[in-house]
Amino acid sequence: MSRLHARVGTLRQLEILLAVHEAGTVTGAAETLHLTQPTVSMQLRKLVDAMGMPLYQQQGRKLRFTDAGLAAVASARRVMEEFEHLDMTLADLRGLKAGTLRLAVVTTAKYFVPHLLGPFCALYPGVEVSFHVGNREQIIERLEQGLDDFCVFSHVPGGRPLISSAFLDNPLVAIAAENHPLARRNHLTLDDIASEPFLMREPGSGTRHAIEHYLQQQGKQLNVKMTVESNEAIRHSVMAGLGISILSAHTLNLGGWVGLAPLKVVGLPIVTQWYLVRPSGKKLSIVAQAFQQFMANEGKAVLADFVEDADRFVAAPDAGIQ
Repeated sequence: MSRLHARVGTLRQLEILLAVHEAGTVTGAAETLHLTQPTVSMQLRKLVDAMGMPLYQQQGRKLRFTDAGLAAVASARRVMEEFEHLDMTLADLRGLKAGTLRLAVVTTAKYFVPHLLGPFCALYPGVEVSFHVGNREQIIERLEQGLDDFCVFSHVPGGRPLISSAFLDNPLVAIAAENHPLARRNHLTLDDIASEPFLMREPGSGTRHAIEHYLQQQGKQLNVKMTVESNEAIRHSVMAGLGISILSAHTLNLGGWVGLAPLKVVGLPIVTQWYLVRPSGKKLSIVAQAFQQFMANEGKAVLADFVEDADRFVAAPDAGIQ
């Protein structure tokens, strides 16, 4: 049996190592763990001495982990996950659901996922939730590191072994400022909007991927004038008359339609799906299993109140009246 465990001082040191890796700095880890910076630095030094190899190097303000450091992080994460699993198993044996549910979602999903968590947490009041919001690249990185029980995407990342399940339609609708001339028309085509200044999400965004895939199928191009990295910024830019855009209806239904109007374009909405995604080899905790079952049994019914009537976004039949 390896004697390394006898040299590594405490589980707290492993927890500190994980916090430093995620934060990228000792200061950030200290803030996350509510410890002083000297305490974090001292425990890291003890862990490095126990390992007998450098675990990280300073690069400017950030720490870059060595191969040994990354191996230690991966092992530390497995150790902590096993303790969490034991805690949840014991709680389950006591007839309770307790522990932490870890979710990471792309920015558009932040509008409706809390409405799923509300009733789930009401069913299981002993559950704590770690809820992380980021852009697509950030959530893919978390997925690859196995930091969360589930990640929520509208376009499942490729090139890796994953388990995914669709749980909600994600209609992408065209919008303009409420006083835009096109907003008064009930029957538009892609050609009608092609020359308008268009506001597009950043490369890598699931929304952008869906729009570009649809345009490729239709053999059309839009007049992209701005690339914007957030739904809120696009909403306000459209309101300000900087152009038109296509966004998830959930962003608009839950984020607000003030100053905006749907454009009824033939062929729209572009209907994609929202998916729960996890690495295929990751073992589900008791709490994660409970959430998966909740989503399968009750998720659609919970979200039904937040899915607006699709007729609002559908173009009227072309009767020659513009």
